[in-house]
Amino acid sequence: MAVNSVNTNSGALVALQNLNATNNELGVVQSRINTGKKVNSAKDNGAIWAIAQGQRSEISALGAVKDSLSRGSSAVDVSIAAGESVSDLLSQLKEKALSATDKSLSTASRSALNEDFKAIRDQITTVVNNAKFNGINLLDNSTGTAGYKALSNTTGSTIKVAGENLSLGGANVTVAATTTIGTSTTATSALALVNASIDKVSASLARLGTGAKSLETHATFVGKLSDAMEAGVGNLVDADLAKESARLQSLQTKQQLGVQALSIANQSTSVLLGLFR
Repeated sequence: MAVNSVNTNSGALVALQNLNATNNELGVVQSRINTGKKVNSAKDNGAIWAIAQGQRSEISALGAVKDSLSRGSSAVDVSIAAGESVSDLLSQLKEKALSATDKSLSTASRSALNEDFKAIRDQITTVVNNAKFNGINLLDNSTGTAGYKALSNTTGSTIKVAGENLSLGGANVTVAATTTIGTSTTATSALALVNASIDKVSASLARLGTGAKSLETHATFVGKLSDAMEAGVGNLVDADLAKESARLQSLQTKQQLGVQALSIANQSTSVLLGLFR
C-alpha cells in the first residue's frame, strides 16, 4: 500500500465513509422527529410495522362497532321515550274508563268521557308510529320489531335488543282500536284491558331499559378496548422524542467533525508538494 500517494488517499476514503454513515443516521433521526414515529414504514422494521398495521385495522373496525352501538342506543332511547308516553296515555285511559263505570253518569257526561277516551286511545297509535330513529321502529310490530342487532366485535358478532309491540290490540297494549266506554258495561271491560296493558307496557319498558343498558355498557368497553389498542400501537411505533432530540444534537456535532476530518484528509496530499521544492 502506498503511504504517500497522490492517486490514493486512504484517509479521505475512511473519512468519507464515516461521514456518509453519520448522514444516514442523521436522516433516520430527522425522519423520526418529523413523523414522531420510530417505525414509519415497512423498511424501518418489517415485523413491527406489520403488527402495528394489523392493530390499526382492528382499531378502525372498532370504530364501526362503536357507530353501530351508538345507533342502537339511540333507537332504543327513542323507543323508551315513546313507551313512557304510551304508559302515560294508558294511565289517562284508566282514569276515563274508571270514571265511565259510574252508572249514575248522565248521557252527556258519558259521551264526553267516551270522546276523550277515543282521542287518547288514538294518540297511542300516533306515538308508536313516530317512534323511529334512522328508520328503525322497535314498537310498531313491523319488521324492525324483530329487534336491533348491534355489532359487538370486529368478527361480526352482535348484541340484540328485542323489539316490543305497543300497537293497539297487540300483545302488550290489549286495548283495541275499537275499544270504547260508551256504556258502563263497555267501560268495565275497557278498564280491565287498560289495567292489563299498563302492566305489560311496564314490563316492556323494563326489557327495553335492560337492552339500552347492555348497549351502553358494551360501548364503554369497546371505547376502552380501542384506546388500549391505540396505546399499544403507540408503544410499538412511536419515537422517544426526548431521546431523538439528544441524538440529533450528537449526530450534528459528529457530522461537523466528519466534514472537518474529510477536509484535513483531502489536504494531506498537498504536503507532498513540499518535497519537490
